[in-house]
Amino acid sequence: MTHTVDLSVIIPALHEGPNLAVLLPELRRVLDNLGICYETLVVTRQPDQQTQEAVVQSGGKLLEQSAPGYGGALLTGFAMASGTYLLTMDADLSHQPDLLPTLWLRRHKGEITIASRYVPGGSASMSATRYFLSRVLNTFFRRGLDVPFRDMTSGFRLYKASAVRGESFTARTFAILPEILVRGYAQGWKVQEVPFHYAPRQHGESKAQLIRFGIEYLKAFRLLWRVRNSVESADYDDRAYDRRIVLRGYWQRLRFRYITELIAGEGPVLDVGCGSSRIIGSLPSGSVVLDPLLGKLRYARKFSKHLVQGSGFALPFADGSFPCVVCSQVIEHVPKNPRILDELCRVVAPGGRLVLGAPDCARWEWVITEKLYGLVTPGGYAHERISHCTRRELIVLFKERGFTLARISHQLFGTAFEGAESGDCGLTLSR
Repeated sequence: MTHTVDLSVIIPALHEGPNLAVLLPELRRVLDNLGICYETLVVTRQPDQQTQEAVVQSGGKLLEQSAPGYGGALLTGFAMASGTYLLTMDADLSHQPDLLPTLWLRRHKGEITIASRYVPGGSASMSATRYFLSRVLNTFFRRGLDVPFRDMTSGFRLYKASAVRGESFTARTFAILPEILVRGYAQGWKVQEVPFHYAPRQHGESKAQLIRFGIEYLKAFRLLWRVRNSVESADYDDRAYDRRIVLRGYWQRLRFRYITELIAGEGPVLDVGCGSSRIIGSLPSGSVVLDPLLGKLRYARKFSKHLVQGSGFALPFADGSFPCVVCSQVIEHVPKNPRILDELCRVVAPGGRLVLGAPDCARWEWVITEKLYGLVTPGGYAHERISHCTRRELIVLFKERGFTLARISHQLFGTAFEGAESGDCGLTLSR
């Protein structure tokens, strides 16, 4: 009878035989007490006799990594592991198995759980120099990439396998640690931190080389900055809302205010192309949000609304399902096809309201803004605006579908530097 493997423990190890001889029996004791089906995978580049003996005696599996470096070892472990969850830990006894029950109990609260030295309750026994450098590095990454976790370099983690398996990670060094977190967060996976005490290694020396280590992390930061600020990042819209200085945040807050005013009192809302907008959290009870991107929907779990993955060209709802439908900043990003307009109109109930937000491409402010935006922020939305409509065109198109114009407003705020939607028009139509 085949049993599902609940947990795969992945341990990168390079000449760590003496430490593994101590770690693996203790690890086995803790795992046996959990009462789960598990496997232990020790991944190395150069299997030595002590390592082989320690693994065999503990009943684990020894894997030879297919790519060099710490990152290469993790990727080999990810590829070969069978578990629903994956635990990564160091072989040098700095990660104590006694924390495993705590990590396991927290597995349903996040797809990535970090054993963190730098959250309240966490600590680290290390030299003052190493502690200082570690804190500086983690603070630099946390603030520079605007992410909410404090210990991005801890390798003691529990992953839901689906959050990492099959992903394309580029780093093959220790820099893979922040890369996994940032890419996972950009895909909408929830990351949580659990405090733990980092203990010093008992045998051997660290394999990290300080100068090379720093260079690799700087390269990783440059790559991850692009990932973090891409429009495909799961929290792109929600994050922009809180930018108090730049006008992109100002525009997001204006958009939020206009739409929430227009949907007030209209009943349950369908938000088509919801993204990660703060608007989701303000929708009334019974509302549904739809987006084609699964990462955006994963992130939108925080708003506690009914989430549906689907396309605006084929809405999975019956005719007249909603008294109010919102479609904000969507139609300019899809091929110019009347099908999406037909679908939006189809699901609005008789006497209902459709709130549409889109650039008014006839306005001179928008023409200038779009060109400058594309030059200054090539990773932004400018290159994705593939359809252009004017306010007059939209009014005619919806009148042909039985709607009358109830209200129109223009947002003239923003600068090209932050991609604010200068010249956007908001149409409120009634059936």
